[in-house]
Amino acid sequence: MAQLNLHHLRLFRAVALDGTLTGAAQRLNLSQSALSTQLRTLEASLGQDLFERRGRGLVLTEAGRIALDYAEAIFRTVDDLSETMRETGRARRALRVGALATLSRNFQMQFLQPLIGLQDVEVILRSGSQIELLRGLESLALDVVLTNLAPARDAASPWLVHRIDEQPISLIGTPERLGNPQRPLPDLLSSQPLVLPTRETGLRAAFDALVARLGVTPTLAAEVDDMAMIRLLARADAGLAIIPPIVVRDELDAGILVEAARLEGLSEPFFAVTLARRFPNTLLSVVLPK
Repeated sequence: MAQLNLHHLRLFRAVALDGTLTGAAQRLNLSQSALSTQLRTLEASLGQDLFERRGRGLVLTEAGRIALDYAEAIFRTVDDLSETMRETGRARRALRVGALATLSRNFQMQFLQPLIGLQDVEVILRSGSQIELLRGLESLALDVVLTNLAPARDAASPWLVHRIDEQPISLIGTPERLGNPQRPLPDLLSSQPLVLPTRETGLRAAFDALVARLGVTPTLAAEVDDMAMIRLLARADAGLAIIPPIVVRDELDAGILVEAARLEGLSEPFFAVTLARRFPNTLLSVVLPK
């Protein structure tokens, strides 16, 4: 077999992802004939047809699917090498953190605390959706993603999922609303409007099971997918909030909010997601659990 040409492999990946010679050639700024010639050269060096034509498009053969898997792994390694060399040459070290937009700010600060004040360290923090953040992690634009939603994994998944904390869940409200916070939990849940996470969350599913066991029909003041907004609604006395105490730690310390009850059996997990890399960012060893 002839020596594999990395440039030809990159062109092959572009065509495989586009599905047409025309579209890939336009993006690569190549003529269609030049691109076709280089693909044939790659197929000759591998001894296999990588595409079969269907209508106006190209579909990967079984050999093509195998080649694409290897190509993706090769270019991830190339990107990893480039990023590692850039980091090695820096006088200041940087940790690029992605955080789910709805994640508790207090939790984020708790995670980053070991790096705060270090003179040679820069923290770059980005927020976004889970899909956006994992895409940034896979492209090496991020070193770690903080989330309370563990990403799905299978045999081909590149993620390393670190469970770094698990916070209890409490019923929290203003002192004025709670009056006597020693009232039984079923009474609190049935007599006060509640600020709850949305039904798509694991926390909400666990809460719904709890009230079903207690035989309580709660009154909803709001359903929110953002912990920061639940915190603000609790402060505004919209109702009693179902929330991890860490999210409202400052308000609890100041007496602005009061913890009425700990909801036994309910908890909120927090994860740090990294990518399996041969040379991960050395700052990860400072913030990830040993």
